[in-house]
Amino acid sequence: MKTHCIDAGLVPVLIPLLDSTDQEMLLHVGRAIGRICYDNNDLQEQLVGAEVITSLVRIMSDYPDNEPLVRVNLLALSNLADIDTAKQALSKTRVAEHLVHQLRAANHHEKVEIILEVLHTLAENDALKSQLVEAGIQEVIVEILQRLQDSSKPEDVCSLKAASDLIVSLLLGDESMQQLFAEGNGIIYQSVGTWLASKHTQLQLTGALAIANFARNDSNCVRMVQLGIVHQLLDLLEQHVESGDVSVQHAALSALRNLAIPVANKVQMLDEGVGQRIQMLLRSEMPPVQFKLLGTLRMLVDGQADAAEELGQDPVLLNRLVQWCDSNDHAGVCGEANRLLASLLRHSCSQEVVKAIQEAQAMKHLVSMATSEHAIMQNEALIALAIASAVNLEIIKDTFKEAKLVQNIHKLLQDESTGPEVKYNSIGLLCSLLNSGDLRKEAEEDKMKETLEKLCGHINGNVAKQALMAVQILNEEHRLFEP
Repeated sequence: MKTHCIDAGLVPVLIPLLDSTDQEMLLHVGRAIGRICYDNNDLQEQLVGAEVITSLVRIMSDYPDNEPLVRVNLLALSNLADIDTAKQALSKTRVAEHLVHQLRAANHHEKVEIILEVLHTLAENDALKSQLVEAGIQEVIVEILQRLQDSSKPEDVCSLKAASDLIVSLLLGDESMQQLFAEGNGIIYQSVGTWLASKHTQLQLTGALAIANFARNDSNCVRMVQLGIVHQLLDLLEQHVESGDVSVQHAALSALRNLAIPVANKVQMLDEGVGQRIQMLLRSEMPPVQFKLLGTLRMLVDGQADAAEELGQDPVLLNRLVQWCDSNDHAGVCGEANRLLASLLRHSCSQEVVKAIQEAQAMKHLVSMATSEHAIMQNEALIALAIASAVNLEIIKDTFKEAKLVQNIHKLLQDESTGPEVKYNSIGLLCSLLNSGDLRKEAEEDKMKETLEKLCGHINGNVAKQALMAVQILNEEHRLFEP
């Protein structure tokens, strides 16, 4: 019947009735509009164009105590708010403060659920996110979480999750996130410690995701580390090491990784033993946790020579990295393990780290990484191998011979599709390898010089200069080589 009513012209007849002062009439009109626009984009656009949004918000404002009428208007808004034009229209009304008022007064789970559903849809729009924060939605949400956290009723568990999801949605906007953080004084941040320490997994997850989102801003990161949030996250991770919740671990590690981005935070976090504490997660068998752990450790050692030297000589860590590099089950974990190995070499520039990585039989994985299909990983591997060759070529040259490193470099230089940065770093590595008589002989036998001479005319000036330098090294006849 819906299609027949619409085709007969019902919509233009209904819209003027929204100006009625008869609440019974408004109830039926609101219900009809909600049903008409359900799952129909064309009619939703038509109703928004007819300024139905303004009327629905006004009715909620005029009759806030008429529960059935408010409910019908909420359902109609819920059906309309999916489209962008509806969100834009709503951002020009006072819908945020009306919904916050209604949520604060709601005493029945069904109404709470409907309002949270509408709010979640509205929170996809950045302007509405900020309006909701200005209207104090965060205070109401914190009250709801506090009230429902000990309940095991299915409807309360559902509302608690919806409220938690709304917080995360609000934090995805840059402006609303900063409004909620408020220099660490906002009620959401003030509640995070309680949520992290809670026994409720959903609250733990919400707390960790809140920190991860607040930590998108460097000044927030510095402030949170000063306020001591790092060890609260580590305490939470320790609870979940053995058969714990993967989502919570993933979120907590994302938060730690973001917190470790500012240089000042790296230093403080390392001084407080984060590098050691976080290694408890090396036992994890969950690929998403392994992936995030590796990324967090890589962020911590970035630019930190002492930390890279310490971790780069840790046999437990190195053996686990080799296991993950050998694994074919999860390409992301394998890639991150390789990248962490490269970082340990690059940032430590240490003979001892080269020795430890060689003893762990990990150097061959960096040679493989140099031929990766991802240019970023190729460059990281090439730079790490060049540093390793510069500081301790003697102990790794045999591994390079077995892994056919010289031949792999030659293929990269011959391949037209290889980017200039990869070629530049490949030649830089080659220059280090030529200090070994055995590897130099391999380069000569592979006719490397011919390829380098061609590259002396490369369109990229840096590649051409690097190639010329390598040719000059190959042309030297009386150079002293290592045995």
